[in-house]
Amino acid sequence: MEGSPHAAFGRPAEQVGHRFVFSGTAKEYFGIWIVNVLLTIVTLGIYSAWAKVRRNRYFYGNTALADGRFDYHARPLQILIGRLLVIGYLIVYNTLLHFVPLVGLVLALVFLAAMPWLIARGLRFSARVTSYRNIRFDFVGGYWGAVRAFFLSSIVAGVSLGILAPFASRWTLRYTLGNLRYGGKVFSPDPTIGSLYRVWVLPAVLTVVGLLLFGILIAGASAGLASLREQASNGEIAFILVLYVLFVPILLIYAVLGLLYTAGVRNVGFSATTFDERHYLYSDMPRWSYAWVVISNLVVTVLTLGLLRPWAAVRLARFHADYTAVVFDGDVGEIFSNIKDSGSAVGSEFMDIEGIDFGF
Repeated sequence: MEGSPHAAFGRPAEQVGHRFVFSGTAKEYFGIWIVNVLLTIVTLGIYSAWAKVRRNRYFYGNTALADGRFDYHARPLQILIGRLLVIGYLIVYNTLLHFVPLVGLVLALVFLAAMPWLIARGLRFSARVTSYRNIRFDFVGGYWGAVRAFFLSSIVAGVSLGILAPFASRWTLRYTLGNLRYGGKVFSPDPTIGSLYRVWVLPAVLTVVGLLLFGILIAGASAGLASLREQASNGEIAFILVLYVLFVPILLIYAVLGLLYTAGVRNVGFSATTFDERHYLYSDMPRWSYAWVVISNLVVTVLTLGLLRPWAAVRLARFHADYTAVVFDGDVGEIFSNIKDSGSAVGSEFMDIEGIDFGF
């Protein structure tokens, strides 16, 4: 999408907005997916590293922005080594936990302390193996930033019963987007607390309403149990069945609420992010539509025993692309020519202990 960015994105008329475009199809991806699944099963999971590379190369290569495409450069052996290191550590941990519990506990604490480092390294790896117009991304976030963005934020949101979730979301956005680099140029997210609370209100209100309804249903079920006890000896079993029947829709409702908040945070975070202090990211994802796409994808995948997983993945990728854009200040060709001349963010020497593939 080009033109009229001042109307579509709220930016000055001299700036031009470009939508992301995803051109992959379910039919094409199905061929890649089915081979990945079969070979992963036959090799007892070893091929999963190669499967990840093939999948990402397909999705990245079919994602375009302003006539330029993305690419994925990870080598399967890197990913396999990273996974084997983590799996090996977990095997040693579980073995020692069984035979020498004290040492196993120490290893568990070491692993917990290492998690922020692993996340930061994983984000760096994911960025460095991604390119756009043959220019690599980079990620410069550190250990303590990851602690705040992923651990402290979760504690704050949980202890406050979700009331301080927008603050936690801003920490995460500032870490994941604020430490991202492209050709040495900086991404600068600056979401306001007010804008995050605006997307928080609807899920919060629906959560309170849901809790009240759930309380009423439980009270009704308890009253029914008392009546059943007088009529039959299996009243407890009936009560448990009622709880299960109630639990499924309640779980679905709260999954939808989480998706509504996630989409809202994405819109706020992207739309409050500048690149090189000139260009703007933008997201206008409809929240209810996003929740529908994710939930219906899950239902269709389960009902078809996974056979429509490729269709669901392509559908979600296209949905993300359709509602994401970049508003450029100036001629796109000249902008990227200048970035390329200033030097790529990362050369081919990104392998040291990389391979731990946490994604954005």
